[in-house]
Amino acid sequence: MITFYQKYISPYYHALGRAIFGNSFACRFSPTCSEYAKESFRRHGIIIGTKLNLGLPIIAITLIIKFILIPLVLPSMKSAKKMQALKPALDRLKEKFKDKKELQVAQMALYKEQGINPAAGCLPQIVQIIILISLYQVFMEFIKQPSIGGILVNPRFLYLDLTKPDHTYIMPILAGLTQFIFSLMMMAGTESHIVNPKKKDEKKKEENSLEMAASMQQQMLYMMPIMTVVISLNFQSGLILYWVVSTIFSIVQQYYFSGLGGLKPILLKLRIIKQ
Repeated sequence: MITFYQKYISPYYHALGRAIFGNSFACRFSPTCSEYAKESFRRHGIIIGTKLNLGLPIIAITLIIKFILIPLVLPSMKSAKKMQALKPALDRLKEKFKDKKELQVAQMALYKEQGINPAAGCLPQIVQIIILISLYQVFMEFIKQPSIGGILVNPRFLYLDLTKPDHTYIMPILAGLTQFIFSLMMMAGTESHIVNPKKKDEKKKEENSLEMAASMQQQMLYMMPIMTVVISLNFQSGLILYWVVSTIFSIVQQYYFSGLGGLKPILLKLRIIKQ
């Protein structure tokens, strides 16, 4: 950014200044006085030169990425909410059509009628995975280097060294906890099956199917946060900071558009919220 300013803006700015105020409008690095800032970065690093550190740009980049992805995420969230509302209709179709192919055709017709795209959630996930992989590669090249183009980079943020794993386990645990909360919220409409998957008036086959689905979902509910913690123990804190901020943003976004979801029964049970 400084180089861009020096090359394209500063010469014209200082030429205009000298035309108005004379040769007194100059500095030791004329015509690009921003060299002072660059020299400050070289000698003192970003933390002293600009009162910032690497953690704040990571947070800013994360928020910018999440805001950019909103147009992609919003349709999938709306689609998921419509799918919840269609659950009674889908259950009726299951009772009506015993043949799997006929059931699939009927379901797709219902989705089309209601303007729902079952695959709407795939694109945002693919994009976020690509971004995460790209950021990982950037962090591997960027965070490990003490300087970029001669400019010192201060890796400290709060108690963290963003170039190294967090051996206090605070960030990995926070990453797992936020992932658990987000996973619970995403389970809107299915929490009743998790709490009580067996219903006496259901057919045995359907009961077993629901119980198996609920069991798998409950396993994933706990496995994903555990995997997040384990993975976070071995990655640079800068990448985990991105993950935590991204998940917190997703939690707020999910609450705003879809409510508490599967987190609500737990909060009610703990009396944190009222009915």
